[in-house]
Amino acid sequence: MGRAHMLAGALRAPLKRLMARWAQIRLIEPDPDALPLEPTLPTLYVLPHPALSDTLLLESLTRTHGLPTAGGQLTIGAISLPASLPLPARSRRLWRGRQHPEAPFLSLIEQCRRDPAHDVQLVPVSIFWGRAPGKRFGFWQLLAADSWQLTGRLRRLLSVVINGKDVEVHLGTPLRLSDLLDEREASLTDRKIARLLRVHFRRLRTRVLGPDLSHRRTLIEGVAASPEVRRVIREVAAAEQRSAARLESRARRYGREIASNMTYPVLRFMAGLLRRLWNHLYDGVAVHGMERVKAIAGDHTLVYVPCHRSHIDYLLLSYVLYRDGLMPPHIAAGRNLDMPLIGPLLRRGGAFFMRRSFRDDRLYATVFNEYLHRLISRGHPLEYFIEGGRSRSGRMLPARPGMLSMTLRSYLRSANGGGQPLVFVPVYIGYERILESGSYQRELHGGRKRKESQWGLLRVLGQLRRPFGQVTVNIGEPLSLRTFLDGEVPGWQRQLDDPRPAWLTRVVPRLGETLSRRINAAAALNPVNLVALVLLATPHHAIEASLLKRQLALLVTLQKRFPGGRHASLPDGTPDVWLERVLSLGMVQRRPHSLGDIIVADDRQAGLLGWYRNNVLHLFALAGLTAFAFRHQAFHDLDGLETLLSPGWPILTRELMISPPASLGEDLAIMLDALVEAELLEPDGEGWRRPRESLEAGEQLRMLGGLMQPSLERGYLLLSVLLSEPAGHFTADELTERSREFAERLALLSGLDAPEFFDTRLFSGLVESLEVQGWVRTDDGRLMFDDRLREAAQRSRALFDPALRHRLQLVSRPDEG
Repeated sequence: MGRAHMLAGALRAPLKRLMARWAQIRLIEPDPDALPLEPTLPTLYVLPHPALSDTLLLESLTRTHGLPTAGGQLTIGAISLPASLPLPARSRRLWRGRQHPEAPFLSLIEQCRRDPAHDVQLVPVSIFWGRAPGKRFGFWQLLAADSWQLTGRLRRLLSVVINGKDVEVHLGTPLRLSDLLDEREASLTDRKIARLLRVHFRRLRTRVLGPDLSHRRTLIEGVAASPEVRRVIREVAAAEQRSAARLESRARRYGREIASNMTYPVLRFMAGLLRRLWNHLYDGVAVHGMERVKAIAGDHTLVYVPCHRSHIDYLLLSYVLYRDGLMPPHIAAGRNLDMPLIGPLLRRGGAFFMRRSFRDDRLYATVFNEYLHRLISRGHPLEYFIEGGRSRSGRMLPARPGMLSMTLRSYLRSANGGGQPLVFVPVYIGYERILESGSYQRELHGGRKRKESQWGLLRVLGQLRRPFGQVTVNIGEPLSLRTFLDGEVPGWQRQLDDPRPAWLTRVVPRLGETLSRRINAAAALNPVNLVALVLLATPHHAIEASLLKRQLALLVTLQKRFPGGRHASLPDGTPDVWLERVLSLGMVQRRPHSLGDIIVADDRQAGLLGWYRNNVLHLFALAGLTAFAFRHQAFHDLDGLETLLSPGWPILTRELMISPPASLGEDLAIMLDALVEAELLEPDGEGWRRPRESLEAGEQLRMLGGLMQPSLERGYLLLSVLLSEPAGHFTADELTERSREFAERLALLSGLDAPEFFDTRLFSGLVESLEVQGWVRTDDGRLMFDDRLREAAQRSRALFDPALRHRLQLVSRPDEG
């Protein structure tokens, strides 16, 4: 034993030098400079298990970053012990019986009780080898990387040799030993401290590696054998005169069709592959707000709900989470993506596949619900798109109830058994250029949606040589499902025995609206959507470069002064840099001129820019509406402006999926002050006025108001159609279609190539908003209204100048022209 100890000591110095040269730490969390260490206290580092490689790496890290050393002996009072200490391993050996772990903190506890001056701070440290994507991802890298499986000495040696360039270190919050002491005997306090640290290590390991992945076949068998699935099998067998055995076989087939087969090796392989793809395709991936996820990961079930703009969304979020030290989620994907080659790879990366509709197949619906419940109840992170499909218009689409309802019902089942808290994580993904822009424009102009196939993937790969700019991933404000239910359904916990409580149909849409607003509140402004906001507000999609830059600066200033989204992000750089960026992406053209360059967009470019403008239009809803009010009337006081805007404001917030303010008047006052600071308005007595002298300020104000003009015109058209006939004349579908036809007519007469202006879903949403706000009601399928709506419409007409009102009336009442 003595010789072995001497040999280890002799080898330690060269091994330490070798580790310092060989190992490369890819991620340290938090930054060592931000670790809240108490400089007057001795520091004892605690590792989750004995491993010489971890100890040597930690020594090197503390020396490099100027932290208290993790090497050598730490002397605290009369006690001397190693500066880094592993928790004792719990093991059972047949020839020696049960091994009771030694008490690592016992002597420190007894000494601190005798003399509180001999306190110590414990810093838990977790080290992962090969967990993250490195430059290599061959067979040996996959074999030797960290997972939930037991790690022996040989595998640890392999891991250090093969994955030494790919290490993650997580430093826990320091714990003062004196704060952990209690009245119990020292041995019990020692176990409590060890248990507390083990819980920390387990939660962190769950955050990084996710829950232990169970065998797919076992999971599918468990789903098929669950009481709920067996009950449905018996009922379907009796109703349809079918064999229960055949239905059981079908349930297993459904399970195989649905279930993911997530494996750590494929996750690591895909992470390395995707890192190369993003670096080749984009100039970078900017991430904001990831600390909100890390604060709750590990002891919450996370459900990521991103906006859905591109097929790349599936891969991008998983890559970002994996890169930043979090476990990628299981992703709900459409069955259309379960194609040869692509489907198996996505399945092993965490995708589980679902049919577009399974309302008419009770057995499939039950199997899917049970599978989803087992993922949720075991704490696996999930990801799905509440919009259902990708947005062809660039707007946030209304949330569909399916997955939200299933998640809510699963949570109620888990809550009945004391399950883990569930938190929704809204995610906004913003692109400077998307791969599908051409197909979206074709579909908006009436073209058929192409079915996904391998050939479609090859067509996409053919575009990879083109520049696509940067991608931004913004994490919004997480939503605790428990907190949400407490606010919406007081006493919901008394109804856990009911699998489908009566309030479910009311709460699910509210949950979808809340999540949609939180996604939009985290929108990312970038050079492309900023230029789109400005250029599309001009009559002919042309503007002087100097005026464009001033308007870009104005939009960013307004966003800083009065954010349209709580967690929205702004681009780096200056208006000059942003314009050059958009020109380099081929989204606009520069026309040199002796009096100053002109920036123009042809019809194709203007159509593409409309998609990017719609991504972020909601951020400037109040600014645009306020500016629009001054286009026809030069002067407003606050009360008059609030009276003018209040009828339509709730409908506009619902269309654009933004949270309505607690007080429109208070927000208007702040916005008016911001416009005064920007020199677009002038104070005049008790109100505000358009600038009398500055033509440029008037033009900037007009363009700002132009942001909301399409939405206001759609609303005006719909109200004109509705009020042109007596109450009860239209059904909701008839009003929607009639209004859409007039909007299409207006676009054609105006020379606008903007199919999203007359999108049926926008008019359908307007009708729903009128019902929600109480302006109309449905009676036997017919829309009913009273004079209150006529009076509100009359007030709102004052927003429009006479010429615009006349044009809209001619379009909506062609027979009167």
